[in-house]
Amino acid sequence: MKDGFVRVASMTPKVTVADVSANLEAVKVLMKEAYDKGAAIVSFPELVLTGYTCNDLFLQKKLLDEAKKALVELKEYSSEFPGTLFFIGLPLQVKSKLYNVVAAVKDGEIHGFTTKKHIPNYGEFYEARWFNPGPKKGEFIEFCGDFVPFSNELCYKFSNFEDLIVGVEICEDLWTVNPPSTSMVTVQGASLIVNASASNELIGKANYRKSLVSSTSARLLCAYVYTSAGEGESTQDIVFSGHNIIAENGSVLAESKRFSGENIYADIDIEKLVAERRRMSTFRALEDKSADFAAIIELDEIRKLDLELNRFYDKAPFVPSDKEERDARCEEILNIQSYGLKKRLEHTHSKSAVIGISGGLDSTLALLVTARAFDLLGLDRKGITCVTMPGFGTTDRTYSNAVLLTKKLGCSLREISIVDAVRQHFHDINHDESVHDVTYENSQARERTQLLMDIANQTAGLVIGTGDLSELALGWATYNGDHMSMYAVNVSIPKTLVRHLVRFYADTCKEEELSRVLLDVLDTPVSPELLPPDKDGKIAQKTEDLVGPYELHDFFLYHMLRFGMTPKKLFRIAKLAFAEEIKENTYSDAIIYKWLRTFTWRFFAQQFKRSCLPDGPKVGSVAVSPRGDLRMPSDASSHIWMLELDELKEELGIE
Repeated sequence: MKDGFVRVASMTPKVTVADVSANLEAVKVLMKEAYDKGAAIVSFPELVLTGYTCNDLFLQKKLLDEAKKALVELKEYSSEFPGTLFFIGLPLQVKSKLYNVVAAVKDGEIHGFTTKKHIPNYGEFYEARWFNPGPKKGEFIEFCGDFVPFSNELCYKFSNFEDLIVGVEICEDLWTVNPPSTSMVTVQGASLIVNASASNELIGKANYRKSLVSSTSARLLCAYVYTSAGEGESTQDIVFSGHNIIAENGSVLAESKRFSGENIYADIDIEKLVAERRRMSTFRALEDKSADFAAIIELDEIRKLDLELNRFYDKAPFVPSDKEERDARCEEILNIQSYGLKKRLEHTHSKSAVIGISGGLDSTLALLVTARAFDLLGLDRKGITCVTMPGFGTTDRTYSNAVLLTKKLGCSLREISIVDAVRQHFHDINHDESVHDVTYENSQARERTQLLMDIANQTAGLVIGTGDLSELALGWATYNGDHMSMYAVNVSIPKTLVRHLVRFYADTCKEEELSRVLLDVLDTPVSPELLPPDKDGKIAQKTEDLVGPYELHDFFLYHMLRFGMTPKKLFRIAKLAFAEEIKENTYSDAIIYKWLRTFTWRFFAQQFKRSCLPDGPKVGSVAVSPRGDLRMPSDASSHIWMLELDELKEELGIE
């Protein structure tokens, strides 16, 4: 699979206790099924060839011999599925001792035996009666004429996929204080851990198991494929459900319904995991100082197919889809913004704040945050000076909303028309007012900022910035105009999230008239209102018509900055995320490509504006502060990104 993805499968066959031939056939069926569905890594449960619950039958030579013969048959059978790596559990006798192992089988060969390191011998488990822990120092053992690595810490890598390194642990190993996976990740660089397990069901255990798998994948910045025994195991004292889980960096990508016999698949984004490790400076490869045998076994190519991705991408990555979670997130963000501003007001001994209020989304959110900060300080909201500055493009709707919002929040209102001042400026610089170019627009933005700064001097206050993260990513701000303030409360809030924060306030403020005006602000097209209204007095200049839909730009921004995704990969996952919009003809390949190209070009070209941002609070994992998250040179070239977009354009056949 291209773009750093690998398809994995977690397969639980119906076993028959101690009937190796039946289990062999069941495993064969699932090997073929997994291969046919595009899996490159396939995991089976612990001791799958015999069944986990054989108990003292594990001491019978006949059972062990049959398991060994079955593995040899599966080794030969695997040659029918080129490029796919299978992990198969069985009991294996070595030097008169019995071990619980997982064999790595690929392309007609057995490449390694991972031994169980931690043998449980408590509660319902008494494996120490039969099995020995893996050797402290690994070795090579003879198996059917070949010498095969034998250790409790084996990893596998592939000649055609540098970043995919697969480690293996067995059941109890995960539940211990120091699981082998920690060393496999930190010493050997494993990016994917497979766990062959036989975990029985108890009340509440499933939730803990899921949490354990998820949190381990988050702690180790890896993918984790957990495969457990299921139907067919003995129910003499315990019951197994086949609870299979696939997680990636804390997110559960797939989970089987217990007792269903369901096999699960997921497409792991190895590139994304490696990007996260690259970004996190505290994630470091460690020198192996242990006595344990640590080996990375190099294999031939893993299969790579051009498959339709089997994973979900949220089209609004900044916004939780669950309402309860979204509301909690909104409250948390408003608190971060408000307490950040509270501290800045306290530090500067300011009892005044100045906001340019336009009737649009961003200035509305900035005002709501400022009102909360004043409440936290016990200050009179009259100390918040809202300045509405009608210009050539101001409409009655936005003007009315700005006035109403100020009054309902109990703030002070000043109205200053910028028309005469800007006309004088046009005269001074010899600019024709009928020419509605960038000079025409930016002159208005800079005049407004000058007024706000001067009023702040008059009132011994701070100018509160209103611009948001999405605008900064695109450079959709006038340099030294709305780009500048004394504290920018929205600086790390993307436009798609701004909407939800305002809606959350409208839903929870318990003031009907305030809620009504907030809802009308939400319903107003996003616009800088720097061009005259149309003949009906409505907004003529709509931002998303000019720079593209913010839902697309926020999607690109999140995945590019958070995970370093390439343009082609961004395009691919955007098509998945916006599949419904594509189906409804809202978007097409050409439209998504157009705005991806716009985003990429503008992101690089406008860095100089981000390099001199005013202070503002970080609220999420993606931010562009030059003092924090984005140390990017203003002179960085977009050339190699644009070349890849050119290639994509040719591949898509877009004119």
